[in-house]
Formats: sequence, structure tokens, C-alpha cells
Amino acid sequence: MKTVPGRIAGPATFLDERLGAGGFVRRNIRKIFPDHWSFLLGEIALYSFVILLLTGTFLTFWFKPSMGEILYDGTYAPLKGVTMSEAYASTLKLSFEVRGGLLIRQIHHWAALVFIGGMMAHALRVFFTGAYRKPRELNWLIGVVILSIALFEGLTGYSLPDDLLSGAGLRVTQGVVIGLPVVGTYLNFFLFGGEYPGEDVISRFYSIHILLLPGLILALVTAHLILMWVQKHTQFPGKGRTNRNVVGAPFYPAFMAKSGAFFLFTFAVIAGLGTFAQINPVWLYGPYSPADVSAGSQPDFYLAFLEGALRIMPAWEINLFGTAEAGTIPLSVVIPALVPLGFVIVGMALYPFVERWITGDHREHHLADRPRNNPHRTSIGMAVIAFYGVLWLFGGNDIISANFRVDLYTTTWAGRILVFVAPALAYAITYRVCLGLQRSDAAVLAHGVESGVIKRLPNGGYVEVHSRPAEDIEAHLRGREPVPVLSYDETVPPKGLRGPLGRLRLRMSRAYGGEKIPPVNGHPHDEDGQAALPRGQGALPEGQGALPEGQSRALTR
Repeated sequence: MKTVPGRIAGPATFLDERLGAGGFVRRNIRKIFPDHWSFLLGEIALYSFVILLLTGTFLTFWFKPSMGEILYDGTYAPLKGVTMSEAYASTLKLSFEVRGGLLIRQIHHWAALVFIGGMMAHALRVFFTGAYRKPRELNWLIGVVILSIALFEGLTGYSLPDDLLSGAGLRVTQGVVIGLPVVGTYLNFFLFGGEYPGEDVISRFYSIHILLLPGLILALVTAHLILMWVQKHTQFPGKGRTNRNVVGAPFYPAFMAKSGAFFLFTFAVIAGLGTFAQINPVWLYGPYSPADVSAGSQPDFYLAFLEGALRIMPAWEINLFGTAEAGTIPLSVVIPALVPLGFVIVGMALYPFVERWITGDHREHHLADRPRNNPHRTSIGMAVIAFYGVLWLFGGNDIISANFRVDLYTTTWAGRILVFVAPALAYAITYRVCLGLQRSDAAVLAHGVESGVIKRLPNGGYVEVHSRPAEDIEAHLRGREPVPVLSYDETVPPKGLRGPLGRLRLRMSRAYGGEKIPPVNGHPHDEDGQAALPRGQGALPEGQGALPEGQSRALTR
């Protein structure tokens, strides 16, 4: 047995004697983590958040969150003598006078985009694989809250430089806020400290951006990771993988080494983007003035869908009690501000519970679904992506119109139509694709895979011999679980299935669940009806057999 090096054993003993952490470390240092490329999407978001904290701390040393006006006298000649806010002047100083300031500012901006993009991709992975099901509903809700906070965090950070582009976005934000019924005026005064543009919005956004929201995100990310650690990570079906174990590599040293290398890779990519890909050149836009308007201004991608909703929404409004004196609700602002974001966020939060209500499935799930094996869920996800994508695209309808020489009125109406048609088409196409992929899997299990060997039959005909798929692939294909369906004795329906709502629930369950393509039992065969020669030893019985080199199995608690 190898002895622990003294330079490690000494500090470890010192800490254990004072913290009593030896037992915890021994129990968890060899915790098993499954391996799949899609599991890295969440790590991209996590590492980007770490980069945001590091670069953001650097930027706070020089940024001045003040709207007080000064005459610029810095090194950027085109703006010398121009009146601007201290916030904008300090941003210019960071970009041109602080050593490495422009690089750090651009890394910070790129990290913000990667952070939110990584969270979106991670959320899609969790959704499409059903990793939000029991016992992970709470962790899913935490992730939805983190994503919601991150969107507002991005908005507050985007508005801080007080340049013309960020000011235009802030003007749109103010119009949306003040248009909200009942609370709009109060929120507007809270954010801007008075009538727009006010004098306090930058300082208030700064406090929210560097203190409140990062603290909330950090706390929620910590809770998210702790729950993931306690509940264990999901894994895809495969050889030796069940709901009762985890197959993969130990936390130390394999997972730690891989995660450390991936953090450095993520940092290098974002640093490369910050070095070679210019982003948000605020010096080109000039200071913000409410009297100035810039054409073609676009928000960052994660808020572009709200911009698109505002642009394609008709100019509708409602006068309360039939008279404008009683108050007016501008639907052209309220609906784009509340409906798209509310539809996506609230829908994400409620989906695990709605699905459980429809299917009646209260089991614990530690094996992830392949998206094709739950076609309705996958189709719903693709419909939401199409809905988001249409709004995102038409957030730039003026740019589309100018570059493709299409009438702006035409692009607006195209967006209004596509926002309803595209999700329906995405749902229908995705559903048929999922069924086709299920049939393809069934064909592999029934007939094997093409071997490239041509066989001559006694009657003179020729066929290609099909061979049995590799063990891990066959186990992966056979790991499909049918989506549960509510069932009951037709004569006496249970209490939850009585009445109109119960009958609706039963119809939804029968449509959503069940086997769309019957599973294949038995072994693959060739075209002559003879069993194909196996490659290896066929499918592994559940929970048994040897594992691939470098992997191990851990039983649950």
C-alpha cells in the first residue's frame, strides 16, 4: 500500500485535527461521476460565472457609477471636450488608459454571454433528458431562478457604461417598466430616482449588479451544486447502469483533473474572444443623450427576444371603464414585456409538476431519457425554441429590412405570423423525427447493424450480413423506458380522474405517454433468418458484468 507523501499528509492531518473533515473527505473523495459530453454544458456556465466574478472585481476598481456630468479630457481624441457622465468617462479610461483594462472589460462581456448561453444550453439538456424529474424538481426550480436572475443581471451590467447604445436599451426598459399596470410608476421611480432619465439609475443599477444579484446567484449556485452532489448525477442508460448505481470515474483524481483542465480551456477560449473579437466598443457610440436616436441598435442575444416581441406587437391599448381618464393599459408594451418571458420561465418552473400530474409517475429517476424516447416532451421543447428564435430574429427586423431590401411592414407581419406558425411546425416535425429515430433503433435491435459482409444464399441470392451491435450500444438502446400512462378500472375511476378535469387528464396521459413504437425483444438476425454473430457478449444484464477500462460502479446510499 502506497504511503501518503509527507507534504500532503502533514497539512491534511493539521486540518483534520481542527476541522474533523477527514471522515467527510474519505466518504466523498471517491464519489463517482458519470461521463458524457453534455454534462460539460453546466460546467461551462459555472466556470464563466467564476470568470465574471474575477474580471468584475477588477473593473470595480476604476468604474465610477455616477451620472454627474464632466468635460472629457482623456486620451481618446474624438471625444475630447465632450460633456458626458462620469460613468461613461470612467469606462473610456478603463478602455484606453488602464493597463489591460480593455482586455478585462471585453473578457467580462464575453463571459457574461457565455454564462447565460451555457445556462440555456444546460437547461435544455436537463429538459430534453428528463433530468428534472423526482427527486430533482427542487434543483430544477433553483436553476430556473438562477437563469431569471442572470437575465436581469445582464441587463443591469449592459446599462452601466451610459453610452448611446446602452442608453437606448435603458430607454426601452423604462418604457416597459412604466407601462406595467398599477406598479409601473412606482418601479420607474425606484429605478431612476425620479422622472426619466433621473440621476440615480446608474448608481442603483451598479449596487444591484455588483452586490445583490451576484450574491443571490452565488448562493443559489452553491445550493444547486450541493443538491446535485447529494442526489447524485443522472446518467444515460448503458452497460451496468441502473437507477441504483452510478457508473463513471471517481471525483479524485479523474473528475478533478478533467474539470481543472476544462476550466482552463474555458478561460482560454473566453480570453481569446476578449483578445481577438471586439465587443461593445462604447467609444464609437458616444455618451447617451435622450435626444439622440441610433438606428440598428440591438441588445445582447439573451434579451433580443423581448425586443422582437415589442417590435411585432400591434399598437393595442385598453381604456379602463371605457374612458382614458380612468387609465390606459398599453397592451403593445404589457404583453411583450410579460407574456413571452413569463410563458418561458413559468412554463419551465411548472413543467415537472404538470408532467407528473399527467403521467401519474411518482418514481425516482436517475437514468436520463434519450430525447427521442419521449417525443412529446422533445417536441414541446423544440416548439419553445422556435418561439424564442422567431422573437429573437425579428428583434432585428429593421436590419433584415435594410439588408435584404424588404419592406419593414412586411417583416413585421412575417414575425406576427411566424410566432404562431413556427412553434406548431417545429412540434409536428420534431415529433415525426423522434418516431423515425425510434424506428431506427428498433431496426438495429431487430436486425443488427450492417457488417459490410455479403453472403450468398443457397438459392443464388445475395444479402448483407448484419452483426449484433456492441454491448454498450445495445444496452443503451434497450434502456428505453416507456412514458407512464394513467390506468384504472373502467368501471370505478379513482377520485383524481372523475369529472371533466379528470377526463381531460386521462386523455392527455394517453396522448403523452405509452409506447409510440413497440420495443424489440430477442436478438438481431441476418436477412436469412439466422441469428447474427455477436460482437462480444451481447447485452449486459442489469447491474452486472465488467465495465469499460477506467470506469467504476458505485452503489447508492
